[in-house]
Amino acid sequence: MDHSHHKGKNYMDNSSSTMPPSHHHPTTSASHSHGGGDGNMMMMPMTFYFGFENVKLLFSGLVINTAGEMAGAFVAVFLLAMFYEGLKIAREGLLRKSQVSIRYNSMPVPGPNGTILIETHKTVGQQMLSFPHLLQTVLHIIQVVISYFLMLIFMTYNGYLCIAVAAGAGTGYFLFSWKKAVVVDITEHCH
Repeated sequence: MDHSHHKGKNYMDNSSSTMPPSHHHPTTSASHSHGGGDGNMMMMPMTFYFGFENVKLLFSGLVINTAGEMAGAFVAVFLLAMFYEGLKIAREGLLRKSQVSIRYNSMPVPGPNGTILIETHKTVGQQMLSFPHLLQTVLHIIQVVISYFLMLIFMTYNGYLCIAVAAGAGTGYFLFSWKKAVVVDITEHCH
């Protein structure tokens, strides 16, 4: 692109009279505002803070302005994080209950003093076109959406809301994870 017709003009000057019309980009017009179109740009905090005035929570109409609203938001976020942990554990339990097509595979394994031991493995699967798999899919979508909501709430950098996410997740894990089954292979020979 030939810019020789611009010789002699100083485009680094801050006055708009030296800028050609095609190169002038005002940042205060509604079309270029990133603050919702009203021209008042508000920067999102990038450090942790404790406050409860003008805290936007996920949606533009959901703004916290009082201590009572922050307390309500804290409880709601805490319960959402707890629910998220419970949902993860519930999905694992549903998956175990819905497993079908169980196969047993036996394999010879050398034992002590030249003997041969038989080691049995159980293989389980799930059918793709089944109600349990459809339910797992819907629950997975809900889990993903909640996880992103919790991430975005944490990214407000509001200390109260961050504590609510962490405390809710910890409480949910404490309440629900003890039901989690742990499989211990007693035929494992390696220490």
